[in-house]
Amino acid sequence: MCSGEARDTSQCEQISALLARVGDKWTVLVVGSLGPGPMRFNALRRTVGDISQKMLSTTLRSLERDGFVTRTVTPTSPPQVEYALTGLGRGLLEPVRALVEWTQANSERIEAARRAYAARERPAAPPAAEARIGG
Repeated sequence: MCSGEARDTSQCEQISALLARVGDKWTVLVVGSLGPGPMRFNALRRTVGDISQKMLSTTLRSLERDGFVTRTVTPTSPPQVEYALTGLGRGLLEPVRALVEWTQANSERIEAARRAYAARERPAAPPAAEARIGG
């Protein structure tokens, strides 16, 4: 995708950094979870699943920094914090949904390929007669 010319190097680095951000496992799951609408932190954590509080906080902070998510604090006691996708985040939701649909449509083929690969990589067991010493 990048030609390797010196003037393209910074653009390639920028593209690489952004793809790392938007293609990150947690980013995809958080953006997908926020698709239906705003959520509070703990509801988002339950929806995303096996994510630590620290990783969710880090992911949300990065998404907010990059303009994909807004963080709204309601001054109650205790304060309520809600996260929502921005216009940019809703734009990212479209390819995320397409990736999820592609994964669902191809998961059986991928699993079959993994099984075939594992079968090729497994060393063949020696026949029982050869395995015996002095036999």
